[in-house]
Amino acid sequence: MEQVINTLQSLWDYFSKQISWSTLVGTYWFLFVIEIPRYFGIELVIVIANIFTYRQRNNKKDKARLKLYTENPLITILAPGKNEGKNIFKLVQSLREQTYRNFEIIIVDDGSDDNTPFICRDLEKRGYIDKYLRLNIRGGKASAANYGVYHAKGKYIVHLDADSSLDTDAIENILIPFYYNEKIKGVGGCIKVRNADESLCSTMQAIEYLNTIQVGRTVSNTLGIYHIISGAFGAFETEAIRQVGCWDIGPGLDGDLTQKLRKAGYNVYFANDAICMTSVPTSWHALYKQRLRWSKSLIRFRSRKHKNIFFAWKNFSFLNFFSNMENILFDCIFNYLWLFYIIGLIFMHTQVLFEIFVVGWIIRYILAILSFSIAMMMSERAKDEKKLFLYLPLKIFYTGYFLRITRLIAHTIEIFFFSSYKDPWNPPKTSILARLDKN
Repeated sequence: MEQVINTLQSLWDYFSKQISWSTLVGTYWFLFVIEIPRYFGIELVIVIANIFTYRQRNNKKDKARLKLYTENPLITILAPGKNEGKNIFKLVQSLREQTYRNFEIIIVDDGSDDNTPFICRDLEKRGYIDKYLRLNIRGGKASAANYGVYHAKGKYIVHLDADSSLDTDAIENILIPFYYNEKIKGVGGCIKVRNADESLCSTMQAIEYLNTIQVGRTVSNTLGIYHIISGAFGAFETEAIRQVGCWDIGPGLDGDLTQKLRKAGYNVYFANDAICMTSVPTSWHALYKQRLRWSKSLIRFRSRKHKNIFFAWKNFSFLNFFSNMENILFDCIFNYLWLFYIIGLIFMHTQVLFEIFVVGWIIRYILAILSFSIAMMMSERAKDEKKLFLYLPLKIFYTGYFLRITRLIAHTIEIFFFSSYKDPWNPPKTSILARLDKN
């Protein structure tokens, strides 16, 4: 660490001499005015506050856990998917090791053409799963999930991706927040990357998930603006999601359902200790396609379907309004602002462009170290994740350029061409219906 600091100091001393302080201030206004307050300042304050309130929060959790086990409600664990035969048995095995045991398992097969039917029928026969439901014609993930909800008997539904694996106390920890407040109807789990060592692409996503999910969603939850329960691991009160109409056709269906719960006057919560491990794309092309799909949902759902977020009404609080505006502002509008900012840098500071880039990289690398340190303070497996520190010098290229440019492309093509309605992630028939109902 000392060597890293000395190297950064030397680079800073050299390159800062090449450009004036007035140029520095004028050059990095986007970083100091927008990025640092939002992505570092608030995080640091919230994490420090959580440290000082640890005992109080732990006592609250103990009381809620007692209520959970006293009631001991039946839970429905729902895993919809297509061609997930290779993952089903591993998922079922991890569920059999859970500390909370009063649940039924429903697997919904969305028209698979692999060995999923054979595997699931065998598991059902042996009593490893409670129901195997099959849609002979693919209807999409939302249709499969909704079909499972129709057959669910549990008070709460835990929705999982079939390739997920859970820490042994994950189901217990995602159920506990329901006993904090009767208005909480949805709880999101903490998603982490299982295959971080497979490629540089997956390694960078592991760092991203630590910052944006375990830390970022803890912060947004504390502020009351948590706005997306991940489909990879989320829990819902069954009656509540039936009331709001369950999942709509995606992509972006996870944020859409969370939005509908908030608009119905309910609360949502992030359980940062309910850990779910998932596999992420290992190639940049596959990741690019995934993030295009995810990013389009901000325009499709938040700006189109839920456009009434911009107006006050009886069940939509200021926090709901602020949550959505914060998301749109930082993930969309400020992205376009960043593009003009970069273009301005190129044309106004051509002679010292390299020096500006290096100084900017140094600043962001220092901030990446700070952000990673915060994540390690919160992580339950910091000993395993600390090796990710070596890849922090690349973070600016991943989050600052690759992800940002991908979001820009996604938002632009969705705004002008409604491209999410043509995405093969959904069957054509469902996309046609969604397009007809887009307004």
